[in-house]
Amino acid sequence: MFDFHKDKNTYFIYQYRTSKEYIIPFLQEAFELKPEFKVLEIGCAEAGVLKAFTESGNECVGIELSPSRVALASKFMAAEVAEKRVRFIIKDIYDINIEEDIGYTFDLIILKDVIEHIPNQELFLNRLKSFLSPGGKIFFGFPPWQMPFGGHQQVCRNKFLSALPYFHLFPKPVYRSILRFFKEPDATIKGLIEIKETGISIERFERIVKKENYKLVQKKFFLINPIYTFKFNLKVRKQLSVIGAIPVLRNFLTTCVYYVISK
Repeated sequence: MFDFHKDKNTYFIYQYRTSKEYIIPFLQEAFELKPEFKVLEIGCAEAGVLKAFTESGNECVGIELSPSRVALASKFMAAEVAEKRVRFIIKDIYDINIEEDIGYTFDLIILKDVIEHIPNQELFLNRLKSFLSPGGKIFFGFPPWQMPFGGHQQVCRNKFLSALPYFHLFPKPVYRSILRFFKEPDATIKGLIEIKETGISIERFERIVKKENYKLVQKKFFLINPIYTFKFNLKVRKQLSVIGAIPVLRNFLTTCVYYVISK
C-alpha cells in the first residue's frame, strides 16, 4: 500500500487536481459545461473530484456508501457544504428515491474509478437513466481489468505484491492463494476478489452502453493514467491510436479510459 492510500488529505488533493486538470477539460471537448449544471458523483469518497465542479459554479451532490468517507468529505468541503454548493447522501444508489432524497435530476453524472467495483453493471447503467435530465451526460473513468494493476493490487500491504503487475489475471484460486501466502489481511483479500469478479474491459463496457441504448459521445484512452502525474510523478500520455484500435490487446496496455455517454 502506498502512503497516499493512507493519507486521505493528499489523496483528496490528487483527485481534485485530476478532476480540474484532466476530467473537466475532457468534458469540455465533448459539450459545454455550464455553471448552472447540476452534477452528481456516485461513489464520491472524499469528494476531491466534486471540488473542481463546485469551483466551476455547479451545484453538486455526492452519493457514497461509507459514512467515514463522507465525514472526511464534509470536513474537506466544509465551506461548500455551508454554502449549499454540495451535499452528501449516504445510501445505496438503488435505495434512493430521486424525488424525496434529491428533488431533481442531473445534467452530469460522474463515475470515476467506480464502475469496476459494481456488480450487475447492465442493471446499474439502466438505473442511471432515471437520474439524468433531458440531454444529460455521464462521465466514466476506469482502469480496464486486464491492465497491469487492474486488480487494484496496489492496495496490498506487501510491498512486493503492491508493485507486481498482472498477477490479478491468474485464476481465482491461484490469485487467492498468492494473496494468502503473502499474508494479506482477509478484508483485503475479500475486496480484491470482489474486484476480480466485477472488473470490466473496454469491450464489455462498450457492449453494455450499446445494449442499454446509450449514445457514446466521446472517449479517450491513456497509456499513462492522468492521476499517475500526482501519484508517481509520471507524465500523462495518451494511448497510441493503433493500440487503442485493437480489441482485447488495448486492455493490457491502457491504464485508464475516459468516456462520455448520453441517453
